[in-house]
Amino acid sequence: MTGPRSPLSGAAAIAGIGATEFSKESGRSELQLSVEAVRHALADCGLTPADVDGLTTFTMDTSSEIAVARELGIPELRFFSRINYGGGAACATVQQAAMAVATGVADVVVAYRGFNERSGSRFGQVSVAAATQVNTNGLDNAFSYPMGLGTPAATVAMQARRYMHEYGATSEDFGRVAVADRRHAATNPHAFFHGRPITLEDHQASRMIVDPLHLLDCCQESDGAVALVVTSAERARDLRQPAAVVTAAAQGSGRDQFVMTSYYREDIGIPEMGVVGRELWRQSGVSPREVPMAVLYDHFTPYVLMQLEELGFCGRGEAPDFVRDGAIELGGRLPLNTHGGQLGEAYIHGMNGIAEAVRQVRGTSVNQVPGATSAPVVVTAGTGVPTSGLVLQGRS
Repeated sequence: MTGPRSPLSGAAAIAGIGATEFSKESGRSELQLSVEAVRHALADCGLTPADVDGLTTFTMDTSSEIAVARELGIPELRFFSRINYGGGAACATVQQAAMAVATGVADVVVAYRGFNERSGSRFGQVSVAAATQVNTNGLDNAFSYPMGLGTPAATVAMQARRYMHEYGATSEDFGRVAVADRRHAATNPHAFFHGRPITLEDHQASRMIVDPLHLLDCCQESDGAVALVVTSAERARDLRQPAAVVTAAAQGSGRDQFVMTSYYREDIGIPEMGVVGRELWRQSGVSPREVPMAVLYDHFTPYVLMQLEELGFCGRGEAPDFVRDGAIELGGRLPLNTHGGQLGEAYIHGMNGIAEAVRQVRGTSVNQVPGATSAPVVVTAGTGVPTSGLVLQGRS
């Protein structure tokens, strides 16, 4: 690749990861879940709450930074930040933390996300709140909700059908993503669908949710939390676990961008992920050919195919052929979502995908990919919305 690398590249690292169990009914508050995950992440790398001086999360998270700090006993916060646009925030929480650490604004920043998304407020159902929120996103949604686009699946179905029309993709092509994810989840003891792989026939037989999306094209609704400890790459070197260095961190929004309903532009796909991809390659100085595996946000299977194209792993319209020969499964050209993804492990708004990328860099994944400990690993956040991504890498 050409062009200068970003000053951010290599300055910060994810030093600790932590999570609760993933379930359909946690029995605890969302604040309790987040605090548990942060404690696990700090213990993972050998730090304490007293070492933390920054927190980042999603605008959608119900647990405020000061509440998390109080419950953990964090004495002072010098930095706190929240990222908008739902699942598109996942990798950006790490980006914010890395920028704070790299500029000396904070020394140890924890990114967290916790929710009872199955037993509490269910994202997969019609939500009046999405169309009544007091900002212009609510105004945008107020135009589409009365037309029947009241769930995430409904908004994605529009783009999925257009992708099928443009490139000849089929429901079976989408199903191959679900089959790969569930196959990987089947060997992951922490996955909700541990021991429960599916076949393409199972996918095709699952009930239709919103044409062309079957039930098995749609991610889970989960209860749980994940936390990530970010500090300087130098400090991380002396901590308990091998560091996952942040080689690149990017956000992206495309022309005429809406939240889940960007139907009014020539490219009805996800060009915002193209923005993220180009920036990741520029910052890191690597290319898609050097990536041995990736964690691509999989709330709905069609977007995984579109991401493969936008990130440059294959050409426009080539993703259906790319996945037909097992390329995205273990042993393939580009194994995806080796933890099972949000379809197979849990839907924690993409944060559990970042944790899996860290495990691949450490060499501790239950489905370890050869070469991932010494090569760049790509992680993406939510698609269909303004989004973000990371390139993580171990020390050479």
